[in-house]
Amino acid sequence: MRKFLLSAVLAMWAVVPCGARANDLVHDTSDPLFLQATEEILSQSSITYWDHILRAGQSVSYGLNSRLAVGANVNYQHDFNGDEDGFAAIDVGGIYRMSGPDDNDSNIISDVLFGFKFGGSSHVRTPDYADSTYYVGLRLGRQWMGMTLAATVKSTWVFDDERGVAFLDFTPEAYFRTAPDWRIGTGLTIRKATHKDRFYNTDYDQEWLHFKVVRQYGRTQYIGHVDFEFESDDAQVGARINILF
Repeated sequence: MRKFLLSAVLAMWAVVPCGARANDLVHDTSDPLFLQATEEILSQSSITYWDHILRAGQSVSYGLNSRLAVGANVNYQHDFNGDEDGFAAIDVGGIYRMSGPDDNDSNIISDVLFGFKFGGSSHVRTPDYADSTYYVGLRLGRQWMGMTLAATVKSTWVFDDERGVAFLDFTPEAYFRTAPDWRIGTGLTIRKATHKDRFYNTDYDQEWLHFKVVRQYGRTQYIGHVDFEFESDDAQVGARINILF
């Protein structure tokens, strides 16, 4: 199964994108290298279902200038197979653009990601949703009119007396503007953790395969996604609405 899914990802990367409009890059909020312009507000409303848990989330970010955007998001989850209901930690963070496509001869974009989370419910099993968490990351990539290739490395530290842990995530992504109003994206997330969950004796290491389909209407995008986790052989499905004000 794993070999088949990885082959599918490589096949998607070989797709030749169709033409897209010139303004698609500045309004394409699902692009893995997207950064809103000065004074633009991006709202992202999401819902996902995975492992008997339904999670709803809301994110709002604001472009302070052409290189820095800050924002916050919050999630609430309902556990249909247990009592792990409650709000996830509030995530406050930002993106700083170190270099844009016009800053170097290779047109490489580089961003720093940073933030922290606080105030989550003790009933939420995933530590980086429930406890005091700090993270920093670096993403690199390049945009073309029809496609974007990017990769992100992010380190996360969860501070808790009983469930403290550190993660390292590596996420390569490929994103295609296949038609003027349609996009598809695929990627992998490989997570390595310092140790296992002391309560459930489960491994925090994860390997995710991501796939999403995007429909754009002006400055609004409707996104559907499916994500498969190899360690648990479980899938997550969800939808999101991005609105750029």
